[in-house]
Amino acid sequence: MNASRIHLFTFEVAVTYKRLGCLVLVMTVLSFSVVAGAQNSRMPPNQLPENQSPSQEDEARSKLEKEMAKKANQERQAALKKDTDKLLKLATELKEYVDKTNENTLSMDVVKKAEEIEKLAHSVKDKMKGN
Repeated sequence: MNASRIHLFTFEVAVTYKRLGCLVLVMTVLSFSVVAGAQNSRMPPNQLPENQSPSQEDEARSKLEKEMAKKANQERQAALKKDTDKLLKLATELKEYVDKTNENTLSMDVVKKAEEIEKLAHSVKDKMKGN
């Protein structure tokens, strides 16, 4: 590999790291905003005409649905927290790997770590969207 190709590859990796760093930062901020939004959001009460009252079965179903939705949100939030913690750990490891390299050497571990971060960041993004 000639010097210009190594320099170009190093530049591409540096740009990728900057993008990944920004992505990790954005994902972390979004995870906290999702938590705040989920805690403040409330479902509007069912609106029924005054002369009708919901049956006990409807009330039980409604209560069960609310409990299931609450549990699903809690599980999603726990998974988001776990994944963002892992993203932070991976990003820190990636920085350590990059700090150990110079302009002439680039470890395949660095590239693999960046790919792992990218996959996890996409997973976090999908979880935030509720997919």
